[in-house]
Amino acid sequence: MDSDKEQLEQETLPLSLRPEWSDVKPIPQDDGPNPVVQIAYKQDFRETMDYFRAIYSAKELSPRALQLTREAILLNPGNYTVWHFRRQILEALDANLLEELDFVGCIAKDNSKNYQIWHHRRWVAQKLGTSATSKELDFTRKILSLDAKNYHAWSHRQWVLQALGGWEDELDYCQQLLEEDIYNNSAWNQRYFVITRSPFLGGLEAMRDSEVSYTVEAIMANPDNESPWRYLRGLYKNNTESWINDPKVSSVCLKVLNAKSNHVFALSMLLDLLCHGFQPSQDFREAIDALTSDSAPIDSDLAKAICDVLQRVDMMRANYWIWRKSKLTPVA
Repeated sequence: MDSDKEQLEQETLPLSLRPEWSDVKPIPQDDGPNPVVQIAYKQDFRETMDYFRAIYSAKELSPRALQLTREAILLNPGNYTVWHFRRQILEALDANLLEELDFVGCIAKDNSKNYQIWHHRRWVAQKLGTSATSKELDFTRKILSLDAKNYHAWSHRQWVLQALGGWEDELDYCQQLLEEDIYNNSAWNQRYFVITRSPFLGGLEAMRDSEVSYTVEAIMANPDNESPWRYLRGLYKNNTESWINDPKVSSVCLKVLNAKSNHVFALSMLLDLLCHGFQPSQDFREAIDALTSDSAPIDSDLAKAICDVLQRVDMMRANYWIWRKSKLTPVA
């Protein structure tokens, strides 16, 4: 505690008044002879960067240089050059990289979407190897608990899983996130990433049946949630024949259509099934007829009839459905 207090007091003291920096001649920023719009930097920022330019120019890889990069980062966490130089210093000093992860974690609290922070953290984790796996997964979990769709955190988490491991509990983590928010499209994306990449689950083919059942249940609970509909399509990637012929896919479409509410995504999937050769039963014809308005003519072509319904109920994309209908092959 005393050391932290001493460090804080030291950092609030101007560099020009610190004895350990008396041998360094600061290098001012060169804005040219006639800057058009000169930036009014705060004095502490200007001085810190002037000293940083001096040690950077001298390629000084020392403990005091490391401390100076810390102060510069606290003033501007987005300065790529400072982060880059800090990595050179850390490597030259063989510094404690676990402590570095703690430092990055502190900076990330208020800068969780700063690319430089994530790039630096990946570099540190890569240096530490598998010993950092648990720490990195916990770190991203904390960030995602505050911002469930933080792209940088998800990207880092996926890198950790692929480079360092930690797959064992990842599907359970996705399950937890979806239980908290079934509309979390990032969690759906991560779930797909896990079932297709995890070395423990057997791949998409092995997981398809159970995942389809899980997804159908999610769709029936919230038919207006686009994420599980897209996830369902992804479960048949590069296997259109299985997608068309799996009765669970067409069945969930029919069930949602018969419910007569929140059926845009069911109609969209059914249209795509028909365009790929799906042969519908009379039940589908009756379900579509029930959705058409009394005054609207019912097209004998089921696919075109679906486009007519979508044009009416999905007005934001009405022109798209008109275009889709124009591209349909006429029924012989």
